[in-house]
Amino acid sequence: MKGKVWKYGDHVNTDVIIPGRYLDDYDPKHLARHAMEDIDVTFAKDVSYGDIIVAGRNFGCGSSREQAPLALKFAGVGAVVAPSFARIFYRNAINIGLPVIELDAREMFNKGDTALINLEKGIMVNEASGKSVKFEPLPDFLLAILKEGGLVAHTAKRFR
Repeated sequence: MKGKVWKYGDHVNTDVIIPGRYLDDYDPKHLARHAMEDIDVTFAKDVSYGDIIVAGRNFGCGSSREQAPLALKFAGVGAVVAPSFARIFYRNAINIGLPVIELDAREMFNKGDTALINLEKGIMVNEASGKSVKFEPLPDFLLAILKEGGLVAHTAKRFR
């Protein structure tokens, strides 16, 4: 995957990923229009399909709201890269088919850089500098869930 980098700090919580005031409508397109708005007012209007969030520790902390990864996915985010994730956010992201990669890439990227990620090989590259960093590839069963668009699609395929 390839996308523009959006860079954030530590402890980005679900309340800023999708503010609670927008949870009156669970339509993913509605949620996407307000993604990250309390931390970055430009995000929802400027994010492009495939863009990559590079963040700090404990991404997705806070409430267990499953709408947080859904808002990011429908906004166009191709992956979230952070040294650590809140467990429920990580699980919710995989369940809806949003790749989450445990890697501290903050020093390697600036906002707006282009990142290339190979999930199978476990490598992330800064296209401008050519610098790369390896990460532990996701297990095959998680890659299968992501490739099929999430856990529901993956499970449905198994029982056809």
